[in-house]
Amino acid sequence: MYERINKQILAKRIKSEPRRHIQVVYGPRQVGKTTLVNQFSEQISLPYYYASSDAVFADQVFWLEQQWNAARAMLTDSGKNEGVLVIDEIQKIQGWSEIVKKLWDEDTRNKTGLKVILLGSSRLLIQRGLTESLAGRFETLYVGHWTFAEMQEAFGFTPEQYVWYGGYPGGADLIADEERWKQYIRESLIETSIFRDILLLTRVDKPALMRRLFELGCTLSGQILSYNKIMGQLQEAGNTTTLAHYLNLLDTAGLIGGLEKYSPAIIRQRASSPKFQVHNTALISAQQISGMNVIVNSHENWGSWVESAIGAHLLNHSMTQHYKLFYWRHGNHEVDFILEYDGRIIALEVKSGTPGKTHGMDAFSRKFKPEKSILVGEGGIPWQEFLRLNPVNLF
Repeated sequence: MYERINKQILAKRIKSEPRRHIQVVYGPRQVGKTTLVNQFSEQISLPYYYASSDAVFADQVFWLEQQWNAARAMLTDSGKNEGVLVIDEIQKIQGWSEIVKKLWDEDTRNKTGLKVILLGSSRLLIQRGLTESLAGRFETLYVGHWTFAEMQEAFGFTPEQYVWYGGYPGGADLIADEERWKQYIRESLIETSIFRDILLLTRVDKPALMRRLFELGCTLSGQILSYNKIMGQLQEAGNTTTLAHYLNLLDTAGLIGGLEKYSPAIIRQRASSPKFQVHNTALISAQQISGMNVIVNSHENWGSWVESAIGAHLLNHSMTQHYKLFYWRHGNHEVDFILEYDGRIIALEVKSGTPGKTHGMDAFSRKFKPEKSILVGEGGIPWQEFLRLNPVNLF
């Protein structure tokens, strides 16, 4: 479902006029970006050239020009006016945006009909390159973690399976052997994302500290912790600025982020203690000794998984629906999630067990007058149903 929907969007963009826009498709690893464009290539009649920089050294800048020239030659030999060039893992090439700008502008002057698709898994480096060099020359398509509806349609996932196994399509066929599935998530996703998308491409002075921060964030997903307390948990000398930077890097790799406290004052938001939130609950489950059946039957533990799944659902949709996601806490009062969209706010509390008191929601409503206050779980919208919703439709 996810690939079919985005393939239609990509096809529409590639065939649309004016054609002089670079299509940039980016998102976390193993969510189907390469599969998407390869399937798209089968549906078009244009000459198609694909190259991946995954095995190329970062300083081999001439590699990119070589691939571009090969695509130009392909187009000339085909006798057609237009063709498609796809460069995968573009962020691995140092200074890629300046090279792309030069080659793209050459094609524009020479009226070369080469349509270009760039794929990338490092959101930070992709966005940095776009803003630095390619202003006015690109369109973006974010491909994020798969939703429950998509995993259910493609693989028959139940809501409980989605909460535990998350939204990685590449691991769906492995869930019958849970240990094998966990090994796949750890080695093919976690290790690859941290090593290739962060450590190889960005300066990290304390990689062991960042890795421990990731593990702690997964363990405490859904919890609020000050940076000073985080340093205490990690038993590592450092400073809060370094931890905030590492958490941002993990966020841009689609692993784990830190939600800010809601406040009309932006400065207070940025100074707040982060609330850990994984982008995909598979990142938590794959590091557990216990299996799914044990956790599902443990009410307290299962509740934290459900809240993390709701948070991941909200966080991933915020990337494409462009609303802001926060938490709120004041004294003993807390609200799990605050959504802000077009000047409007919604307070959302998750109750996976028996209905509980909502003093936090009441306190927030008195102070900020949200447009809506929504309870997810017992006594409100069933969490299984909420995972099917597009959160922006709540406004």
